[in-house]
Amino acid sequence: MSDDAPVHPAITLDASTCSNQRLDQFLAKALQPHVEGISRTRIQRWIALGAVRVDGAVRLPSLKLKGVETIEVEPQPLESDTAFAPDPVPLVIVHQDADITVIDKPAGLVTHPAPGNWRNTLMNGLLYADPKAAKLPRAGIVHRLDRDTSGLLVCARTERAFASLTAQLASREMGRRYLAITCGRTQAQGTVEGNIGRDERNRLRMAVVAGSAGKPARTHYWQLAASPDGEAAAVLCKLDTGRTHQIRVHMARIGHPLVGDALYGGKPLAGFARQALHAWQLQLVHPTSGERVSFEAPVPEDLQQLAGKLELVLPVHPPEQR
Repeated sequence: MSDDAPVHPAITLDASTCSNQRLDQFLAKALQPHVEGISRTRIQRWIALGAVRVDGAVRLPSLKLKGVETIEVEPQPLESDTAFAPDPVPLVIVHQDADITVIDKPAGLVTHPAPGNWRNTLMNGLLYADPKAAKLPRAGIVHRLDRDTSGLLVCARTERAFASLTAQLASREMGRRYLAITCGRTQAQGTVEGNIGRDERNRLRMAVVAGSAGKPARTHYWQLAASPDGEAAAVLCKLDTGRTHQIRVHMARIGHPLVGDALYGGKPLAGFARQALHAWQLQLVHPTSGERVSFEAPVPEDLQQLAGKLELVLPVHPPEQR
């Protein structure tokens, strides 16, 4: 979802009556009381867009349900019917093999279609570059970055790889480390915990919420450098979970919003106009070889220039795992 996309109320369904039934077949019947005239074709488009989650994960329409799942559906407007289409969006490919594609996403590129951004997203670019990606939900995208966050994304190219990468995300086996530049000097290191859910006062924002209103989230951070005047710090962030806007919410929670992140109170220091966040390193278990592999995206020029103006000395590579 793009940062400025409207929020559509989700429909939660209990799959207890549909053991051994395909996901799309179950939804074609179960959604009838909720969405007038819903067709199986349209349901398959919603699944392709990642608007259907089974126990919190995007799955294939052919998934055979066991009858114990909870299914969440985000209804999509009619405009979404044309969203799953190829567009010639330039992609920076860091690595590609028969199973996965690793992309260095530039800031400003929306990851996948959503209200306000139905075409010319990274997903549309994947469909243009590799038509076989149309067989997979969201063209194989298994996680997302906000529009104005740069850095690494991994995409599956086969059903087996999609299942493997989705499972690694759920089990926290996939490692993701980010470079953030915060307002104010942080502690040397710390951990921020707090359930993240939709902000009731502003539906475009996420927030740390009490009780079961949100999903558990944990972010670890280490200060890499601080500006001489204490106005900013460069921080390495490591995610244990992957909630929407997680780093942005957690760092704002402890009084250090990201530079340029107007949604969460970050000042545009040195005129920097996007959230200063970069997905720096990605580690995962390769779906076929079983080897643990690591990828890195160089710090983009705009963040390097910001660091220079704030007198923050950045390491060339992410520090070793802590």
